[in-house]
Amino acid sequence: MTNITLEHKASVRWLVMVMTLLSMIGPFTIDTYLPAFPSIEADYGISRDLLSQSLGSYLAAFAIATLFWGPITDRFGRKKVILVGMSCYLLSSLGCGYASDYSEFLFYRTVQGISASAGLVAGRAMVRDIFDSQEAQRVMSYVMMFFAFAPALAPIIGAWLHESYGWRSIFYFLAIYGGIATSFAMLIIFETLPIEQRQSLHPKKVLGVYYKTLTNFRFQAIVLAGGACFGGLFLFIAGSPTILFNFLGLEASDFWKQFVPMVLGLVAGSFITGRMSHKLSSVSIISIGIGAMALATFLNVVFSQFLNVSLLTVVSPLVIYAFGIGMSLPAFTVIALDCFPGNRGTASAVQAFVQMMSNAIVASLVLPLVNHSMMEFSLAQVGFMVICILFWSKIAFSHKVR
Repeated sequence: MTNITLEHKASVRWLVMVMTLLSMIGPFTIDTYLPAFPSIEADYGISRDLLSQSLGSYLAAFAIATLFWGPITDRFGRKKVILVGMSCYLLSSLGCGYASDYSEFLFYRTVQGISASAGLVAGRAMVRDIFDSQEAQRVMSYVMMFFAFAPALAPIIGAWLHESYGWRSIFYFLAIYGGIATSFAMLIIFETLPIEQRQSLHPKKVLGVYYKTLTNFRFQAIVLAGGACFGGLFLFIAGSPTILFNFLGLEASDFWKQFVPMVLGLVAGSFITGRMSHKLSSVSIISIGIGAMALATFLNVVFSQFLNVSLLTVVSPLVIYAFGIGMSLPAFTVIALDCFPGNRGTASAVQAFVQMMSNAIVASLVLPLVNHSMMEFSLAQVGFMVICILFWSKIAFSHKVR
């Protein structure tokens, strides 16, 4: 461990718990309202493609806001950013629940994205502030392991709330969750960025740091490879209403049939990464994870071409793909932050920007083009994997990342 005093060491486990709560904000905000799509469409009188834009606007706002939160966390510290962001998240979630028309709903979804990104950026930087590289990778794998339960729980909770109290209750639940996360952050976590290490917010200085991230090929290759591989998974998350309702003829209460197996794959991959982080290099761990994702993508194409669409043909490759994500994403996160040890907040922001922007592209641009058949979903995933492999191969064969 680094940058941590003895009296704070006992609080590290609590800090990891808070980081897990913050990381779960994203999947809860994305996945809880997916089972309610038909009801929201009927309430506002809009189409599926138009409602999907509320997902895209949330993700785009999340991505762009990270570029502002990053330098702010490097200047004012991690804890303040978390508290401000989560407080705004609580209020914007209430706004979504009370929205009287789709335009108002879309506005508050955008504010949700802006505020939710604060916790992710500050939290990742906070973990790397405290732990050395190998330990940080292990901690991130455990955060990912607990975080992975969120995509399984979120649609189940969303479906139950929707059927019991209506779709607006989903956003009241998100507001309560935001309040709990804010309270824990206020009471438990400590500031991990020493005053002497804080960076200037002068525009010239901030732009200079971002210029370095844009011109550092290794950093860009890492974040683009990570963003592309996660985009291949998010395609099936964002497209789950179409897959489950239209292709498989299932109900809102059946969302768990896709998400629970996917989460088990994420958890298994994250657990293995945590156990292997001291035995294998980051390059090896990520390469194994990418190999698993490539296998899953191949199976998706084969199943789509030669078999009828069924829950088994959809879910089984998804489990393997999620396993690969669970293995590789913690290592992607740590080696990207290590490219800029003096500006981890900014590096975390750029990494989150690429990941969320790729998700926004999936939800807003790719999904409307591929929601007609499983083969289209599978071929789109192939595209993401090709991008991932091209960028990662440059890193894996350079021998600069261990």
